Amino acid sequence: MIAVRQLRKHYGTFTAVNGIDFEVQPGEVLGLVGPNGAGKTTTLRCLAGIIAPSSGSVEICGHDIQRNGVQAKRGLAFIPDEPALFDYLTVEEHLRFISRLYGVTDAEQRIAPLLGELELSEKRTTLPGELSRGMRQKLAIACGLLHDPKVLVLDEPLTGLDPLGMRRMRATIAARAAAGTAVILSSHLLTLVEELCTKLLVIRRGECVAYGPLPQIVEAHPELSGLSLEEVFLALTGDAQPRDLST
Repeated sequence: MIAVRQLRKHYGTFTAVNGIDFEVQPGEVLGLVGPNGAGKTTTLRCLAGIIAPSSGSVEICGHDIQRNGVQAKRGLAFIPDEPALFDYLTVEEHLRFISRLYGVTDAEQRIAPLLGELELSEKRTTLPGELSRGMRQKLAIACGLLHDPKVLVLDEPLTGLDPLGMRRMRATIAARAAAGTAVILSSHLLTLVEELCTKLLVIRRGECVAYGPLPQIVEAHPELSGLSLEEVFLALTGDAQPRDLST
């Protein structure tokens, strides 16, 4: 579903992403993690076709995002960490607009259940400016899910949500993956990553420092055995040394 090969992005002399390779198959959830400034957002924007890579390739559902962007984006939903909504469209009008963009012919049958799933039913006539930060996040995710994407890319999806909202959003993400969606999840909430992700891509300074299921990563780095995910993350990214990794 997602295939990234030797992805690089340069801004002048600065290299934000340097030769990253990874794949996400149907039903897999890839956790994209790294410290601030590691290149996560740049990677996600290249995946979504928002910015062009300097070199390398991104394929979504078998289509190159640069050479065949329309077809690639038909199977993709990208929800950034800051919702981009229309000020003068209500919640329900957002979904109707998105349904026309993607040619969703059964929008009437999809909208009501989706609003219910994301706890937006009582807000269907509300404008974004009258919604809380968490509700705006839910609306952005509802818009992304309406056309039933085969690839779902989420950047900090739990921002602004209360504990119950977080629980239900985790269930929504897990349900999409169980139905065969390929999911990329970028978050600093390592408990969320540990709960949902089937494999990890850990990046630091634009480069991959670990990739694969967590047990496989630990097997490749025996010094990490017995550590929590937080300690593994800190050790791999160099932000801390929970134990002497040279022995």
